[in-house]
Amino acid sequence: MKFKVGVLGATGMVGQKFVQLLSNHPWFKVTTLMASERRVGKRYGEEVDWIVSSEVPKEVRDLEMLPMDPKHCDADIVFSALPSDVARDVEPRFAKEGFVVASNASAYRMESDVPLVIPEVNPDHLGLIEFQKKNRGWDGFIVTNPNCTTIMLTITLKPLMDLGLKGVRVATMQALSGAGYPGVPSLAIVDNVIPFIKGEEEKVESEPLKILGRFENGRIVPAEIDISASCHRVPVIDGHLEAVWAKFDREIDLDEVLRAFDSLKPLNLPTSPEKVIVVRREVDRPQPRLDRDEGGGMSVVVGRLKRVGDREVRYLVLGHNTVRGAAGASILNAELMVKEGYI
Repeated sequence: MKFKVGVLGATGMVGQKFVQLLSNHPWFKVTTLMASERRVGKRYGEEVDWIVSSEVPKEVRDLEMLPMDPKHCDADIVFSALPSDVARDVEPRFAKEGFVVASNASAYRMESDVPLVIPEVNPDHLGLIEFQKKNRGWDGFIVTNPNCTTIMLTITLKPLMDLGLKGVRVATMQALSGAGYPGVPSLAIVDNVIPFIKGEEEKVESEPLKILGRFENGRIVPAEIDISASCHRVPVIDGHLEAVWAKFDREIDLDEVLRAFDSLKPLNLPTSPEKVIVVRREVDRPQPRLDRDEGGGMSVVVGRLKRVGDREVRYLVLGHNTVRGAAGASILNAELMVKEGYI
């Protein structure tokens, strides 16, 4: 028996990625696709500008798109690909009516009683669910995944915490698909780099502190790490590449860092990759075109690891921003909730 799932914002880029990744999922079956009012009543395959692969999956092609209203939703789990401003209004309506909302939106990520989860990093933060339901009087609940850039970075920071990590500097080179569809106008990005993404640096500097924090007495105690980010849009379709400088409170060597990266183990879940952090030894890797699909897009790829002084290392990390950084992250969260008995 499969769990029935719905997708909020099913026609956007991340919504389409949800639909693609959920097709033929061993645990989940798409039963409800919800979109904006102008799409309601139309067939998904006829209306959507399908851009994530060669064709719309046949099992959802003829589904009628429904309003974003709990009374129209026949599902156990609702995946949200909504813009943040819309999600703030819509997601609580579903949670209040007993739905499990696995959200990719930023609206509730930093709320004190809402889990912000990367399953391999902080699965224990799902313990916030019982406090959220009690605080808000909801029959259901909301669980969020982080910003796409935050996910790649934080996966690599988690194993470094035990080595005395105290400070991080990161410069990102972010793909166009991170801006949604149609994204950035071609005349703005061709032959260009845009050195500003609204709200991105703030998310990258704050979200990891919650994720890497301790779950204690019904709250998250943030990690004490100094993070500074500079974020940039580059003319790449998929794959966020980040240059990271990590500082420690003691002398560090590269073998320790490599062992730490290898210590982050995959989970026994359908969407989990065989290896969470893949290390490339080549001097010119990782590269988006060559490495973004590692582990079905759910692995992050590290390279150019170098010691900088006695207490600092530098490396690059790459991840697929619409898979591990968005839809795949929410799906993995839902799988974890099933495994842990929350669904």
